Amino acid sequence: MGQLGKVLLALGAALVVLGALLLLGERLGLGRLPGDIVLRRGKTTLHVPLMTSLLLSILLTLIVNLWLRRK
Repeated sequence: MGQLGKVLLALGAALVVLGALLLLGERLGLGRLPGDIVLRRGKTTLHVPLMTSLLLSILLTLIVNLWLRRK
């Protein structure tokens, strides 16, 4: 049971960090970049964050490559 508790605490901490990053990203304009598509029809809204996804993919690729080269 102790191992399960540690895993749950780690997952909880990861969710807190992810939530903080999402809030920070929203303040920096992620999700509203040129190239992000927003379609509105009546009461329905569809968000397709193409440019945000591309930017995050490039950023994460650079971080992972730098991290793997250190090892």
